[in-house]
Amino acid sequence: MHLTTSPSLIAAACTLCCAAASAQTTPPTADAVMATTEVRSAAGSPSLQALPTSATVLDGEALRDRQLQVNLSESLASVPGLQIKNRQNYAQDLQLSVRGYGARSTFGLRGVRLYVDGIPATMPDGQGSLSHIDIASLERVEVLRGPYSALYGNSAGGVVSMYTETPTGAPSVEGGFAVGSNGQKRLSAKASGQTAQGLSYVLSASRFLTDGYRDHSAADRNIANAKLSTAIGDDAQLTIVANTMESDAQDPQGLTWKQYQADPRRASYRADNGQAVAELYNTRKSLKQTQVGATYERRLDAVHSIALTAYAGHRSMAQYQSIPSTTQAAAGHAGGVIDMSRDYAGVDARWTGKFSEAPIPVTVTAGLAMDYVQEDRQGYNSFTGSAAAPTQLGVKGALRRDEKNTVTNIDPYVQATWTLAPRWNLDTGLRYSRVKFESDDRYIVAGNPDDSGDVTHRKALPVVSLSHQLTPDQTLYASVGRGFETPTFAELSYRPDSIGGLNLGLQPSVSTQYEVGYRQRLNGALKGSWSAALFQSRTSDEIVTAASANGRTSYRNAGDTRRQGVELQGDLRLTPQLQLQAAYTYLDATFRQASGTAAAGNFLPGLAKQHLWLGLDYRITPEWTVGVSAEHMGKVFVNDANSEAAPSYTVAAASVGYRKVMGPWTLRAFARVDNLFDRQYVGSVIVNDGNSRYYEGAPGRNWSTGMNLAYSF
Repeated sequence: MHLTTSPSLIAAACTLCCAAASAQTTPPTADAVMATTEVRSAAGSPSLQALPTSATVLDGEALRDRQLQVNLSESLASVPGLQIKNRQNYAQDLQLSVRGYGARSTFGLRGVRLYVDGIPATMPDGQGSLSHIDIASLERVEVLRGPYSALYGNSAGGVVSMYTETPTGAPSVEGGFAVGSNGQKRLSAKASGQTAQGLSYVLSASRFLTDGYRDHSAADRNIANAKLSTAIGDDAQLTIVANTMESDAQDPQGLTWKQYQADPRRASYRADNGQAVAELYNTRKSLKQTQVGATYERRLDAVHSIALTAYAGHRSMAQYQSIPSTTQAAAGHAGGVIDMSRDYAGVDARWTGKFSEAPIPVTVTAGLAMDYVQEDRQGYNSFTGSAAAPTQLGVKGALRRDEKNTVTNIDPYVQATWTLAPRWNLDTGLRYSRVKFESDDRYIVAGNPDDSGDVTHRKALPVVSLSHQLTPDQTLYASVGRGFETPTFAELSYRPDSIGGLNLGLQPSVSTQYEVGYRQRLNGALKGSWSAALFQSRTSDEIVTAASANGRTSYRNAGDTRRQGVELQGDLRLTPQLQLQAAYTYLDATFRQASGTAAAGNFLPGLAKQHLWLGLDYRITPEWTVGVSAEHMGKVFVNDANSEAAPSYTVAAASVGYRKVMGPWTLRAFARVDNLFDRQYVGSVIVNDGNSRYYEGAPGRNWSTGMNLAYSF
């Protein structure tokens, strides 16, 4: 199967998006969903149809339908403006970017704010993680893109909010298993329901194991999640959530282009002598995370309501890298083992007033968000013995780094939605973000002086959106806002000049974003909905990779950059049984000034200019559903110089699902084949890798199948 990247592709996408959906769901139809779905992550929880920004709401059942339920990359590929890639490397997180922000991250997620049940999965420094997400108990995922997302603080591209289901009705229990290519196995169990006293609960757990597509890429990940929700009187609600995650994964690292062409399944190795670097140093990462949070919401009267969210957690990580022992011998080097633990906590208190009788009716939300992280970071040699003649590699050796880092933010914010006229709404918002970094160096020896220091970044983030409902089924909106993206602690950890200590001279990037959008419900002979958005973002002091070699990535500020493009999304119900979905993104992301190895006009690395996703589902009978999908990703430059690129690719998938209700029992089963035509392609890249090991290969044709059995009492 081949899709061209010519203008005909854009025309085809526009045609297919004549029913663009901002909601990907099973029945009811998309037009009904748009009219009734509240977007919880937006101020005032407006309906999806009235929202003055680009957004997509994904239903939890759709996220799980005919999927292995291991990675959000399985289902978020259908969101326009978002590029999400499974690296086939569970020692690193998924690669996720929104409108070109976040692509440079070599580990973890940044540039995008992440929330689970209102609790940040992004730390105050802007780095986040999706590794603890339990897809089995998700009710929905909301993706906000563009200027509106600046109201969440330290991010630039967008917001991804995930919500655990809140069951009602009789209790139920269920268990499932799934298997797939490359030794993939997933076991799951869940209990949910509502007690006679009105306590809603969901408890779920899963274990995932894989041998890995590539050599040295096996992984074992365990997740448990719990949510309790109950009404307190007639006017208050209390929700408590808790989850824990533990993961052990080998790290195959990247390959050069020649190595990838020779064997995309190999782990990293030296080009000069064939030495298996990943296996030699046993590169790997272990993660543990536990957190708990609570939200209390109370309606004070017909006008005023309050909400308070508080959370706390602990995260620890041990990572073993493949840095040569002779390189680690340098006096200021931090070693080849990172041993880190983080304690974090935060609160978000907000008040909402709905003044419907004011001369200009307005809903106002004002609040204060405070978050705190304390990090203990140690570095060790990844060998024992002497650097010239080590006795053992891939083990924890002598201490080389010891510091206590803290990062805090205190962000007051206010948002207001004004009803200027029956069909005109004005949304305004302002957030003042203050992020402080502090480092206390506790490893001071000859050749490695005291590198303690601190820095504080502040920025006011205004947003204005104007929306007009041309008809009850058509909405036109325009937005402008300012985004703010500080360096993460990981980006501050190493200086480009190879001297020890934090890179405190690294400045935040600041972006000004513009967006114009349109969405429409289709209620005539053609059922469904469609949406389109044009956007532009201009960024100064863009944070880019300065160097990446020997396990160390340092960053610097580049000149101005620009991201602009178009997003189209569609959901078309062709018949009661046949549904077509489409999402297309055109992204032009370039350096506007020469910077380092990047010439003016070079494309930002890690991003594809064009991305198209198509899905067609057919319900054969009430029990059986079949589907096919296709995804096209344009070529991706791997470095600032644009000297190399991962080629474009198009892959297809086919799936079948079965659902049978037998009294109190419900059986679900699925089977799917991904990369149906067995294409060899690069699934993800490591931006600006100093050893030119940019490429991470994706699997050829691969399969998965599984079943789930539930019982309702």
